[in-house]
Amino acid sequence: MGSTQLPTPGTDGILAEVPSAGAVSGEPAAEMVQLLGPDGKLGTDPVFSDYAKRIEPEQLRRFYADMAKIRRFDQEATALQRQGELALWVPLTGQEGAQIGSGHASQPQDYIFPTYREHGVALVRNVDLADLLRQFRGISNGGWDPRENNFHLYTLVLAAQTPHAVGYAMGIQRDQKLAEASGSTEPKAAVMAYFGDGASSEGDVHESMVFAASYNAPVVFFCQNNHWAISVPSSVQTKIPLANRAKGYGFPGIRVDGNDVIAVHAVTEWALEHAREGRGPVLIEAYTYRVGAHTTADDPTKYRESAEETEWRSKDPLDRLEKYLRAEGLADDAFFEQVKADGDELAAQVRATTLSLEVPDIRSSFANVYAEKHPLVDEELAWFEEYSAGFESDEEAAN
Repeated sequence: MGSTQLPTPGTDGILAEVPSAGAVSGEPAAEMVQLLGPDGKLGTDPVFSDYAKRIEPEQLRRFYADMAKIRRFDQEATALQRQGELALWVPLTGQEGAQIGSGHASQPQDYIFPTYREHGVALVRNVDLADLLRQFRGISNGGWDPRENNFHLYTLVLAAQTPHAVGYAMGIQRDQKLAEASGSTEPKAAVMAYFGDGASSEGDVHESMVFAASYNAPVVFFCQNNHWAISVPSSVQTKIPLANRAKGYGFPGIRVDGNDVIAVHAVTEWALEHAREGRGPVLIEAYTYRVGAHTTADDPTKYRESAEETEWRSKDPLDRLEKYLRAEGLADDAFFEQVKADGDELAAQVRATTLSLEVPDIRSSFANVYAEKHPLVDEELAWFEEYSAGFESDEEAAN
């Protein structure tokens, strides 16, 4: 499959050559790490095959189960939105390999900064999936305590989480130096910041990478290139592979087949080790595809051809891992039937929990704007109270 020239943890350098998988929508061809092909056959790689060998059969089954579970959850959340139970939903179908593979490569001490689509990573980090829906139901500004699972709240402002991630990583860096000086043997930690190909055009990402490189921060930038920033193709976002941008900042950049959960896990494990060992940041570009809409407010049929979706469905991350598990005798019909049953059970639980969520008094929204009372907020609350009272008067008159 060609040669990979990549620094192993503990050395410096930039990714050079890895197997190529072609290009889409006019984007230039790029070298890409791939281990498990769409045909379900496992290839080799001079660097990352060693990382893939660490994955036990039980872990592979867990990868599949988690990908299937989060896809079923995604379907249920989409249905809930269509039925008026959620204000909005951000689907992830097609990107399960990128999320489950990278999520499982992280350690409990690592801290994750997601965007708003990392439902699969949330599953891996043991976040209650029903809590994810609180924000999309409009009854919470978050939904979970980030400190419990080292999984930050979703960030709806495009790319705003990347500066926060670098700042947090710089804090970890300083804390670890103090801990080492005092003789601590606690495991080292790193930060992983997720963002999309569209967010890569934001200044926040550029500034974050400048700071990360300048201070050698232990952060892995994980870009899910799903080819569409809403209706804008990635070929408009960049004229070079996104992973190549890392060269301009002076740290490694790797493009990996985002639909190959094994390769994603291997590359992310390497990158996190690189960051934890004080070698600085890494940029991973997971080359994947958003099969569905950007959000439930979007209609992808208006800006892309169905043939493109069909082509990418043939590269489905679940299908290729299922082929491999069956071919290697690592899973049978009973396993896949149980996975489906578990997914349906999760969907039912999430639906029941979502429908039972109590809607808080809207006045609490006014109380949570600032830590202390603010005259402008008080003025707006007074207007709301007057406005609401008008409806009560109309009802009394009608009776």
